Amino acid sequence: MISYRPYNEDTKEIPFGKGFFKGWPNPPTEKTHRKILERSYRTFVAVDEEQNEIVGFINAISDGILSCYIPLLEVIEGYQGKRIGQELAKHMLNELQEFYMVDLTCDNEKQAFYEELGMFKSFGMVQRNFHNQNGIDLKK
Repeated sequence: MISYRPYNEDTKEIPFGKGFFKGWPNPPTEKTHRKILERSYRTFVAVDEEQNEIVGFINAISDGILSCYIPLLEVIEGYQGKRIGQELAKHMLNELQEFYMVDLTCDNEKQAFYEELGMFKSFGMVQRNFHNQNGIDLKK
């Protein structure tokens, strides 16, 4: 059974399943991954209760007043195709419904997924510094 919960004191000790950031040349370490979830405005995780592990997550960053950005939504490979990503996105979009702007960027092949959730296409620009993909130095 999969449960959907905020990432907080009750869930931060649950181990991550294997396979997050698959295909990333410079993936974040588990320590950095946890910091991303902890420092986000809101984060939800999908927990496989039988395995006691986190198998999916979504996070949002925000000014807390007007705008939010959803930078990451991931479900590990063995759990994809089971509507876990859709449930995580629904939880997040429900949580953020009072904000004017809820934005994200995604590849073209993912747009239909987000359209099903009531989002619409927009145009924007991005910069990616792939050499920093594993995160900033947490010692600073």
